Amino acid sequence: MAFPGYGAAPGGVAQDPLYGYFSAVAGQDGQISADELQRCLTQSGISGTYKPFSMETCRLMVSMLDRDHSNSMGFNEFKELWQALNGWKSTFMSYDQDRSGTVEGPELQHAFTSMGFNLSPQAMNIIMNRHSFNGRIGFDDFVGCCTKLRALTDQFQRRDTSRTGTASFHYDDVINSVLYRCVVMTSF
Repeated sequence: MAFPGYGAAPGGVAQDPLYGYFSAVAGQDGQISADELQRCLTQSGISGTYKPFSMETCRLMVSMLDRDHSNSMGFNEFKELWQALNGWKSTFMSYDQDRSGTVEGPELQHAFTSMGFNLSPQAMNIIMNRHSFNGRIGFDDFVGCCTKLRALTDQFQRRDTSRTGTASFHYDDVINSVLYRCVVMTSF
């Protein structure tokens, strides 16, 4: 019989096929950092024929789910990320019709809209200026953008309690939440 901390998976997750990927890189603390996530995602092959995820994108993914500000994620957060990654990959592939590994601006706009992100032309212009190469965005940058959009949307929705599309932010809220979450404001 295995006991927690002595080779047993926590909470019966041993049957979960994702636990193998997670546990292969997680330390004794049962958490994975951005560099461990990068190794895990590369070993799992989730990026498919696309390039492996950059360290920047892995940091963003950890940050998106890092609810305790530990710069790491546990298995449940990893499962949540895996689900999001599969959805983003499916969406990306449906708009990468020529299988070039990239999408153009209008395709990106449609992809974001299909995921519920209704961005202004100005916001799309900022994203394209920051992330495109010759007017095209690769899968890694697409995932980085999705991560940032999800994190910003989550933070906004926490403050838009009346669901009117408006929210008040105190200065400290911006510093502690939005800026910490993604360094999104400077990297978009």
